[in-house]
Amino acid sequence: MSARQPLILAVDLGTTEAKAGLIRADGGLVATARAGYAMDVDAGEGRAEQDPEAWWTALAVVSRELMGDGERVAGVCVVGQGPTMVPVDDDGRATHPAITWMDGRPAAEAPELERTTGLRGWGLGILPAARWLERTDRGAAAATRWYLNAWEWAAFRLSGTAAATRSFGQVLPEPGDVARAGLAADRLPPVVEAGTVLGGLTPGVAHALGLPAGVAVLAGTVDSFASFHGAGLSDPGDAVDTGGTSGGLAVYWDHAVQVPGIWAAPAPLPGRWFIGGAMTATGKALDWLDERVLAGGPGPDALIAEAASVPPAAGGLVFLPYLAGERSPIWDPAARGAFVGLTLAHGRAHLARAVLEAAALALRHLATPIRAAGVRIEELTVTGGTARSDTWNQIKADVLQVPVAVPAVREAAVVGAAILASVGLGWHTSTLAAIRAMARVDHRLEPDPTLRATYEHLFAVYSELWPAIAPIVHRLAGSASTR
Repeated sequence: MSARQPLILAVDLGTTEAKAGLIRADGGLVATARAGYAMDVDAGEGRAEQDPEAWWTALAVVSRELMGDGERVAGVCVVGQGPTMVPVDDDGRATHPAITWMDGRPAAEAPELERTTGLRGWGLGILPAARWLERTDRGAAAATRWYLNAWEWAAFRLSGTAAATRSFGQVLPEPGDVARAGLAADRLPPVVEAGTVLGGLTPGVAHALGLPAGVAVLAGTVDSFASFHGAGLSDPGDAVDTGGTSGGLAVYWDHAVQVPGIWAAPAPLPGRWFIGGAMTATGKALDWLDERVLAGGPGPDALIAEAASVPPAAGGLVFLPYLAGERSPIWDPAARGAFVGLTLAHGRAHLARAVLEAAALALRHLATPIRAAGVRIEELTVTGGTARSDTWNQIKADVLQVPVAVPAVREAAVVGAAILASVGLGWHTSTLAAIRAMARVDHRLEPDPTLRATYEHLFAVYSELWPAIAPIVHRLAGSASTR
């Protein structure tokens, strides 16, 4: 393969950092870079905001770090966290901090939007945040030209074209329905399909990124959809652990299956549906343990190594990873984390083991009703930062008792962005063809059948814990809010 083969600059604008890769048409990763940014969080108020200019700085940092191959870049595609709403003016400058998917304040706006649009839950996208802004900050709303998702904001800044991205099978709200909910529908941009060429890098933007002007900018999508592509999902029974800050599980199936508390929607691929959901902080919990509990401990990698020395079930210690409320499958923003079973015999290695096992138990908590509804999980592809550890990957295989596939490029959303761009650039004839050409498995891990009984018992305890302690936790939250 030619050393001068053209490349795609693929970027995942995540919750805590931007991750970028230079990807070939065969899915090979040439180089990677990442840059972090902060979040403004107030748990009491429910606020979780970010400064889009910090995203822009991170985009410039990762692009310039990869600029040695800039002359080979044929296209740029950004995918990202969502639904995270960015209100911008005509120049793409934010009129208010981005209201991230973790922000709890817009939740009260959903019922009216559901009534008028007929959409539910995540199908509403950024509309609840936009309606909340219009009700609470009329000045910012009046200065706003467009309401954009995070990846749509990036594409607007890069190309000068404002567009709402629609993935295959996705239903977007009708402007008239949005207007009936009391929202300014003219602030929703025109709709394009994911992977569409929006234009070229403008000269000023190209200079900031260290790239030639005119490089094609392609419409991205939400990071979860991109992860589905990058993980190679195509057939019924294919499943992905989306990793990252929040964590999540999605299983492809050939028809819709309705499961209470679980999301079911058309997958971004013809003839497929995805069944699953997202958690809130299973991926972040190990960083929390290292940085906050251990006050700058040995680092996540060292904690994972210590956890590997502890037998399964962590000496009778169980962790609930509800550090920022929880989404699927319990849907309780007031949920809180807990270590249960602590004794004087437990040390930080046990705590770390319990945190790793909790991420796997949370996946099984999601998988259990899905399987009960008749959906099979043939194989789980692990992605994101948590997939870099085979200790953690093996725990997931053992807890779920399914084979685990570890992709060659763990940051599946980055590969997914490249897959979308490759179709838009004409490198592949379809999304499915691009997935099969570009999504690669590095190795597979088989579940250990001797641990089945151990983890059956541990999961039974885990699944009974939250219902048992929820009334007490809710009382604690109520007493704290009155102080």
